[in-house]
Amino acid sequence: MNLDEYYQLGTVVKPHGLRGMVVAFLDVDDVNDYRKLKAVWLALPATPNQPQEYTVERVQPQTADRVLLKLKGIERVEDAEPLRNAVLYRPLADLPQLEEDQFYFHDVIGYTVVDENLGELGIVEAFYELPQQDVMGMRYKEQEVLIPVADELISRADQATKKLYVTLPEGLLDIYLGS
Repeated sequence: MNLDEYYQLGTVVKPHGLRGMVVAFLDVDDVNDYRKLKAVWLALPATPNQPQEYTVERVQPQTADRVLLKLKGIERVEDAEPLRNAVLYRPLADLPQLEEDQFYFHDVIGYTVVDENLGELGIVEAFYELPQQDVMGMRYKEQEVLIPVADELISRADQATKKLYVTLPEGLLDIYLGS
């Protein structure tokens, strides 16, 4: 399995009950969209680069970001305990199609950031999920600049040219450059 062809769906939090179920955190907009999940790939903490495929027998949403998972072959709490803190993966090909003006964060890593007023600025390096909001990390003049992920600031991604168009708030770059 090549991890470049998969996305991180979430993590196993802990075992639940005595019959092999686990509580899983899903990093998704709506856990109900995953009720019919057929399989997941788990990377156990001891072997993080060797995910194994598991058939999903049942998904039971619990909260906005947590579900109970029943995996085939995991029948007892003793079977579920080694799955604690495992990372859940799914194939990129299974991601839902987005609207034309939307993009997945992983799709724009490496894109050139182009400000509507300042022109080309730097390269998208990472995205960070902070409690207040998501931010994008861009390399600009040897500095990492964090740009809030908001519709008002990020207007569109051009897949053909690998450019991400933004309108930065006045003074944002100055904060990072000490100007």
